Amino acid sequence: MTLSRSPSPHPGGGWSSPGLLPASGTVSPNGPSPGSISPGTPGGISWAAAKAKSDEVRGYPSFSTRNGGFFSRQRHKISTRFHSVRRLSSREYVDKDDFGREWKRSGGGCGLQGALRIPVRRGRFRLLLALLLVWVGYLFFWTSIIQTYRRSPIGGGNKFVIILGSNVEGGVMEWKGAREWAIERNSIWNKKRYAQNWGYELELANLLAKKRYSHEWRESWEKGDVIREAMRKYPDAEWFWWLDLNTWVMEYDTSLQHHLFNDLESHVYRDITAYNPLNITHPLPEFWLDELGRSLEGDGKADSLNMLLTQDCAGFNLGSFFVRRSDWTDRLLDTWWDPVMYEQMHMEWEHKEQDALEYIYQSQPWVRSGVGFLPQRSINAFPPGACGDGDNPAVHYQQNAHDLVVNMAGCMFGRDCWSEIYYYRELSNWLSRSGWERFRDGVTDIYDRMTGKVKDEDD
Repeated sequence: MTLSRSPSPHPGGGWSSPGLLPASGTVSPNGPSPGSISPGTPGGISWAAAKAKSDEVRGYPSFSTRNGGFFSRQRHKISTRFHSVRRLSSREYVDKDDFGREWKRSGGGCGLQGALRIPVRRGRFRLLLALLLVWVGYLFFWTSIIQTYRRSPIGGGNKFVIILGSNVEGGVMEWKGAREWAIERNSIWNKKRYAQNWGYELELANLLAKKRYSHEWRESWEKGDVIREAMRKYPDAEWFWWLDLNTWVMEYDTSLQHHLFNDLESHVYRDITAYNPLNITHPLPEFWLDELGRSLEGDGKADSLNMLLTQDCAGFNLGSFFVRRSDWTDRLLDTWWDPVMYEQMHMEWEHKEQDALEYIYQSQPWVRSGVGFLPQRSINAFPPGACGDGDNPAVHYQQNAHDLVVNMAGCMFGRDCWSEIYYYRELSNWLSRSGWERFRDGVTDIYDRMTGKVKDEDD
């Protein structure tokens, strides 16, 4: 017997199929007949009820129009991107060949993962491209960006000017040999590197010997004029740092702001009796002085400090000192450069401007309130041989303490200036190595020790 219709796909029951029972198909299913109800099927579902249920599943609602909305028209495009499997309930009709099967997209994932695969690949490419651009910018533009920031008012570099006394005497009194030229060339390079690293201005002062009077040369008395010219040239600068030619900046990575000026009060002392090699009376005992003139520490405010210098074993040292743009500084330079005082005392003052400043400090009470003293090693450390042959931790350079500046003071009297400059140049280059250079040197040192090329210090 051939089957005109397949049985119900639902397991365990369904409607009876025509042709399976006797007299099936002889009577219209719309009319009542003994064969319209299959007694052997569970639930006793009639043919008419099954047909009505099938029409209900396959049909469309009478109140809606097929493909009438935007979502309906775009449903095929959306379904191709976000594939999902719809599981039908037991009451809905499905074809027997498709029942219980799930559709899988060939060659890839399904659902949201497959839809996001292409955007994720594009995002990775854009991320790699962005990282490449950042790396190239770091290699070629990072140094310029940092230097521009440090020179800006925000970085604070434009507030400082380094004045370097170069071409000392200019070969007028005696010939300048190869060592003198080497000292000048290396000292200028050292100050340029430090100034460029932190955005400071560098002013080279030509201290050529000039005969101001018929009986003497006056090249070392030009510091006052040079400072005034620098103040006119850099109107936005606040602090001016004078450095002699025989000085060397040791720490390129230490800024003046971090070293001193961010917390100036904690580094400066105004009471000269704390270290007083000249045995200066402080404060002055005159009864007519006001409270500020009779105070040991002045007003105690950092804003009133207009000159910062150090003292060595012989007194004031002007190889490295700071002056601040202010009315107080203008008044000091006028007094310091007074021709009357110079004409009377210049033959007796061996250290010239330094002796003149010591005299002004002792005799003028208003000067003391604006002068602050720094520990010598902060901006003016000495090498062994200056102020004693020993290793005085208060005077001589300490490598482990990372002193900022070394001043080869008095090296022209019995010492070799070029040898000292060369030694501290090599030491500063070694201290300023980059991270990669330190790693490379460490690996090389370990290899040399393992191969026996360098013996341990304990051996």
